[in-house]
Amino acid sequence: MLFAAEPLAPTIESARKVLKKYYGYDSFRPMQEDIIQNIMEGHDTVVLMPTGGGKSICFQVPAVVQEGVCIVVSPLIALMKDQVEALKANGIPAAYINSSIGSSEQHSIAGDCLNGHLKLLYVSPEKLLSDGFLAFLKRLRVSMFAIDEAHCISSWGHDFRPEYTKLRVLREQFPDVPIIALTATADRLTQRDIQQQLRLTEPKVYLSSFDRPNLNLIVRPGQDRVGNILEFLERHRGEAGIIYCLSRKQCETLAQKIQAKGVKAGFYHAGLTPNQRSAVQEGFLKDDLQVIVATIAFGMGIDKSNVRWVIHYNLPKNIEGYYQEIGRAGRDGTPATALLFYSFGDVMSLRDMLTKENPQLTQLNLTKLERMQQFAEAASCRRKILLNYFGETLAHDCGNCDICRNPPTTFDGTEIAQKALSAVVRGRERLSISLLIDVLRGMRNQAVISGGLDQIKTYGAGRDLPYLDWYSYVHQMLNDGLIFIAYEEGYSLKITDLGREVLLGQRPVSMKKFQPAEKAEKKPRGRKAAAAAPAPASREAQLFEALRTLRKRIADEQGVPPYVIFTDATLTEMAAERPVNRVAMLGISGVGMKKFDTYGEAFIREVMAHGGNPAAQAEFDDLPAGLDPDDAGAPRAPVKKEVSTEAGSTVDATYQLHRMGLLPEAIAERRGLALSTIQSHLTTLYTKGFELRLEDFLTSQDLANIQTAVAQLGGQPLLRDLFDHLREDYNYFRLRLAQHYFRRLRGEV
Repeated sequence: MLFAAEPLAPTIESARKVLKKYYGYDSFRPMQEDIIQNIMEGHDTVVLMPTGGGKSICFQVPAVVQEGVCIVVSPLIALMKDQVEALKANGIPAAYINSSIGSSEQHSIAGDCLNGHLKLLYVSPEKLLSDGFLAFLKRLRVSMFAIDEAHCISSWGHDFRPEYTKLRVLREQFPDVPIIALTATADRLTQRDIQQQLRLTEPKVYLSSFDRPNLNLIVRPGQDRVGNILEFLERHRGEAGIIYCLSRKQCETLAQKIQAKGVKAGFYHAGLTPNQRSAVQEGFLKDDLQVIVATIAFGMGIDKSNVRWVIHYNLPKNIEGYYQEIGRAGRDGTPATALLFYSFGDVMSLRDMLTKENPQLTQLNLTKLERMQQFAEAASCRRKILLNYFGETLAHDCGNCDICRNPPTTFDGTEIAQKALSAVVRGRERLSISLLIDVLRGMRNQAVISGGLDQIKTYGAGRDLPYLDWYSYVHQMLNDGLIFIAYEEGYSLKITDLGREVLLGQRPVSMKKFQPAEKAEKKPRGRKAAAAAPAPASREAQLFEALRTLRKRIADEQGVPPYVIFTDATLTEMAAERPVNRVAMLGISGVGMKKFDTYGEAFIREVMAHGGNPAAQAEFDDLPAGLDPDDAGAPRAPVKKEVSTEAGSTVDATYQLHRMGLLPEAIAERRGLALSTIQSHLTTLYTKGFELRLEDFLTSQDLANIQTAVAQLGGQPLLRDLFDHLREDYNYFRLRLAQHYFRRLRGEV
């Protein structure tokens, strides 16, 4: 593995080291470790995780650990670009090939692949299947194929793409290379179709929880949507968000109204030119635009972690699309809001649209729209409904949706549920919703009579209730996970294990009468508004904003989205912990070695400027560390001319042990400190004029190699460029010492 200082064996232990070194995390999230182990053993794998759940790490980490290059199939250019930028920021060599780059750059990337210099290569399905590309891949050592957004391969899914169905050729052409299929939105039928379409060999399926407990789910009536949105934005000043609309005209009109209120907003739809769409997307990624008003065409390729809210101006077509779109909020795991406006007019508009779109799939699409409508009209925990749709059961109400906060009245609906479940079973689980209701109400139409359903015991058992009541109760049973719809079997209803418990009297059922959610509380006006004004921001909030401003400045200088530097979750932890030394900063989740070396000093200085932890202030002088001003993009701060010799000075203690002849590893063990901390102390000493035994760390040949690399790069290269150019043969500690050695020779220090 050419880019690493030392080759790593494909073990879980080496995977953990990669996670810490390149991503800055101490441990894997639930299920990630098992998935990575399965992949490294060479098995086909299906991964279903919610947006923001950590799917990418499941194939990126084994790609780093294993020999060869991982080929990642991704449907969108923007998604490839974001992920490759993030990988490079973490110090992992990656690239993408698609229509946005020229032939010379593609040739250079191909050369890097052949030379073993890349670990991940992102391509579109069209590029993968183009003439000559599969032949090119046969010249490489391919470690695995990762199929991202794998639900696109299924015609049962909500985002079917015909070109994805041709990916079955990978199994034919590369029978021994494992295939990893990943998606955030796939119901039971789509999951099965993914495995069949890709010709996976006995794949292990990892179904992570689809629960996103950080998302606050809210549904509001569709009246006065614009007024409610403007009030919402007033309460969420400075927070990035997306508003989804059904039509292009709605997008443009709403964006203009938001702009008129002084909010930086843009609109995005298929009617814009590619350059216009790209400019809007870049503005949003770089935090130059706070709000994007868009059709559903926007956001699938967005890896922006600090989206704090998503609003649906109209009802989505199906639950899969809704779940994927709200998943673009709160990807960093911190609190976020998903607000949906609902009116029956939206349902009628969508029914008309879906009927014309694809006549062959009209029944499927209308059935899925019906489930989306029931979600909006539901009187039970909304999170339970979402999870049940994807085959997951939540044992308790979530407490973070509008229904849980304002619960409707309930009654014992066990008998009603048992009548319906009994009819489902006696109808041999072949009844659709409408046919089930006809049987319960004792209707004598052709479908009932021809199927002999008028002869079953539960025929007419619910004739005392009108059709709309039964329609509501059956959908509550769907939402509560007692039954599910088998789309591939004529939309027939099937009973679940939970439903069987209810049918056998082992579990009671509460039914709820629907009560429309109350409108959001109006913003107080006049003198009441002054009394309701928010309190001054806490010190922690002030530091967070300062760190966010610093992040934006550095991101603009480097031409990358701010979240590529650090996520909001990482900045939140920095603001709470106030790290002012190397060890503390590396302890923050999301701060890996590469990012610390690139940005650490600048962020530590910002923390100190806002009154960082006084007890740890002295430690900061142990850290010149890592960056010169040209590396961090930050102004040089004054440094001490000499190291304190007061008792207890941590740098002085390291220096005394070095003078006694101890190597850094021995000093770290004796002092009970991390090796990286001792190396920072030694770097501090050397840059401030203290003499060290340089031969302990760099031979004359090492210095010659580094000097040659400097000459080849030209000028005064950044440490990260030297690090990459020398294929990571020398760590940052040794490179810093060499850099300052050359400056001493030139008389610059």
